[in-house]
Amino acid sequence: MTKTPLGTRVVVYAAKPGLVIGRRGESIRDLTQVLEKRFGVQNPQISVATLEAPELDAKVVASQIAMALQRGIHFRRAAYWALQRTIEAGALGVEISIRGKLTTDRARYEKYKAGYLPSVGEAISKIVRFAVVDTQLKQGLFGIRVRLMPPNVSLPDKPLIRDVPSEPVQEKPVLAQVVAETGGAKEVAQPANPEEA
Repeated sequence: MTKTPLGTRVVVYAAKPGLVIGRRGESIRDLTQVLEKRFGVQNPQISVATLEAPELDAKVVASQIAMALQRGIHFRRAAYWALQRTIEAGALGVEISIRGKLTTDRARYEKYKAGYLPSVGEAISKIVRFAVVDTQLKQGLFGIRVRLMPPNVSLPDKPLIRDVPSEPVQEKPVLAQVVAETGGAKEVAQPANPEEA
């Protein structure tokens, strides 16, 4: 959201921009009215941008799992499907946790992990992306939590090891080197007394 002299510019990032825009821009018009009335935004100018890799956004992955659960897909299948797509997109690690009345009347949770994902430390707050989405099903309220580590991040516990180019060492045979230096084969004088050697 940026304010300009002409009005307030709002950029909406979406995995499927066609759904945000709606048929003939109806959803955009409704959204501008909501921004004006509810939030008091003066002359909002809304533009919709596409996410480059929606599989690497934790909020999108959690929402996809929630929509799959609402359609009646089994929670394990939805979790493994999202896990596989996220890892194939290039994420270093992902953890999906689903909580609620999964198979019985007693609420519990299941976690699904893949790749490398640190649990503690400064990397959690700066690198790992985190999202929580709730969805209401017939069994009750389900919570989906996604933790995701995007690709191309530098980690403090993974040092970069650089290859140092080394010059190849050319070894000559010792006898050939002696012959070359002296100009021919010479006899080496041996000590007369073996104890002196």
